[in-house]
Amino acid sequence: MAEVKLHPSWLEPLQSEFADPYMAQLRQFLVGEKAAGKRIFPAGSEWFRALDLTPLDKVRVVILGQDPYHGEGQAHGLCFSVKPGVRTPPSLVNIYKEMETDLGIPRAQHGFLEHWAEQGVLLLNAVLTVQMGMAASHQGRGWERFTDAVIRLVNAREEPVVFLLWGSHAQKKAAFVDSIDKGGRHLVLKAPHPSPLSAHSGFFGSRHFSKANAFLEHVGQKPIDWALPPLQR
Repeated sequence: MAEVKLHPSWLEPLQSEFADPYMAQLRQFLVGEKAAGKRIFPAGSEWFRALDLTPLDKVRVVILGQDPYHGEGQAHGLCFSVKPGVRTPPSLVNIYKEMETDLGIPRAQHGFLEHWAEQGVLLLNAVLTVQMGMAASHQGRGWERFTDAVIRLVNAREEPVVFLLWGSHAQKKAAFVDSIDKGGRHLVLKAPHPSPLSAHSGFFGSRHFSKANAFLEHVGQKPIDWALPPLQR
């Protein structure tokens, strides 16, 4: 995986992860899947896209997802985000609905979230690859250990960070974060997943976006501009 693009701020502290045997086993698994003719999403150059767009020292907000979208042309390395021209997925539609209620931001006409990533919103999936048409097909292969290491690096930073944990999976994965309510420095906000199956159980009305910005301003940081600009044609 040494050829995969990764921002230097992550590459150095994650060297021990890349050198660990579990990553060699993960690479062997992925090579074998491709050799068997299976299509893997996203493209290899985008596996670490979230870490390339959002340097470690620039992280201000963390949003955790589970694994990439498994449909044709959707995934590009950022959780909840889809490529330009792809229909906005239902969970992201609900995220936009909550943003509109919370901040008065009109719903974006696309699902491309790189504008957030470029401002310091780490859009990290727990698992970074998936087989086409097979949700959760690469769980338990090693990615979870790697992304745990990523979260530990963010947690270790002196600067306060906001963690938006939507759903039990994200909440369990980041349970070790030094949150304010445990005497730590990071703001951890929890809500049900924005999926249509659970959004009405407390995601709607959670006001996580305004709460995140209020905290960032309180600790002397710039708020996130959650409004997504129109895509360039």
